[in-house]
Amino acid sequence: MDAGIANKKRKLEDTNGNDGQAEGGSHFVKEGPNQENHTSLMFGIKEEIGSLARTLNLFEQSKVNLSHIESRPSRRSNDAYEFLVTCDKGPEDLSDVIGQLKGVSSYVHLLSRTHSTNSVLTEFSDSGTKPTAEIPWFPRRIKDLDKFANQILSYGAELDSDHPGFTDPVYRARRKEFADIAFNYKYGQTIPRVKYTEAEIKTWGTIFDKLTELYPTHACREFNHIFPLLIENCGYRKDNIPQLEDISNFMKDCTGFSLRPVAGLLSSRDFLAGLAFRVFHSTQYIRHGSKPMYTPEPDVCHELLGHVPLFADPVFAQFSQEIGLASLGAPDSYIEKLATCYWFTVEFGLCRQDGEEKAYGAGLLSSFGELQYCLTDQPEKKPFEPAVTAETKYPITKFQPTYFVSESFEDAKEKMRSYAATIPRPFSVRYDPYTQSVVVLDKKEQLEEMIHAMQGDLNILKDALQKVS
Repeated sequence: MDAGIANKKRKLEDTNGNDGQAEGGSHFVKEGPNQENHTSLMFGIKEEIGSLARTLNLFEQSKVNLSHIESRPSRRSNDAYEFLVTCDKGPEDLSDVIGQLKGVSSYVHLLSRTHSTNSVLTEFSDSGTKPTAEIPWFPRRIKDLDKFANQILSYGAELDSDHPGFTDPVYRARRKEFADIAFNYKYGQTIPRVKYTEAEIKTWGTIFDKLTELYPTHACREFNHIFPLLIENCGYRKDNIPQLEDISNFMKDCTGFSLRPVAGLLSSRDFLAGLAFRVFHSTQYIRHGSKPMYTPEPDVCHELLGHVPLFADPVFAQFSQEIGLASLGAPDSYIEKLATCYWFTVEFGLCRQDGEEKAYGAGLLSSFGELQYCLTDQPEKKPFEPAVTAETKYPITKFQPTYFVSESFEDAKEKMRSYAATIPRPFSVRYDPYTQSVVVLDKKEQLEEMIHAMQGDLNILKDALQKVS
């Protein structure tokens, strides 16, 4: 969910629209019970009789116990296998065995957790065990999102003392129900359906009525094109809160984006990583009914009314994915910059259409008061330039004093790609929609394969153009 951007904790306006107080390596990593005393190594060895036994003997000679072993065919060589092993020692105690592994392996990677939520992938040079690059671990397959989906910063049932539902035991118990659903969810499962109460549906209906009055005049044309389709296909109605599973299936058919329930706040790095796989982490609970136009954190109204429609638009979906792909393996300082770009676009972005400014950010499209305010002359408007936007400070407890305006989603996407190219990473990444995986491009052979695949696509395009003409 956009609440996954850790510093996002926004309180929306009251019913009168007044702003209230208002946030190359592994496809597998084995997490041990005590990560400080467990280290994962990945290495490639040629497919020869006895090669694995000889390699494992190196660990025995160095008195290193292994608690986990995995293998798969190597993606770097047709005649080699890749192994992942989890050792019972920290990285500083493995220098001897790493040195010996280098003598029998084509490559050695060390994966160790850092900062409690990120891992570092260290590749060792041929001249010794001195690392040539350190890369924070990031998911390579869509299934890898399971590894951090529950590394949440706060559980969904944990409420601040100023939350409208803080003293309501029924509401708190209900929030825990939603959090438990998300906590137990795994990739590939059907998202559990929720039977919303009459009170919850009433809250949804109040918000639905107010916002749909403004959409025709205030929302961008892409939003207004898709919203009726959600009414037709996903049960968007005043008297019905749509189910995440139905919406996710609709989004997959449109752009390949899907929803995943989340139990609480994710770190910015983890949340953005989900976008790289066209996965949006979404809440399933609803705000407290005592203040239907106010919420201290994004809820199902914000997610389904604000975010979902545009994730079904192909160009906007690609723009969102560009931010996610740019975050993979990026330094922490750039994660903050990318999260800021996300805030000023996906959350609070404006675009220019037919000479008029229109809203496309979810924080605007789910806020009756700010949706009106953002199109007035009160706030400052600036053109969207990622390098400038990324350095801009913003308030999280009131309407935005500054908005960034994109000329189009296509223009924003190209600018985001150019900005991503400036991020200091010793590799590039490409999303493979066939396998729903991220390919790390750091070898010449990979680029040659990619060029070959592109030539095939160009031949198809050439053939199609001849037939059309």
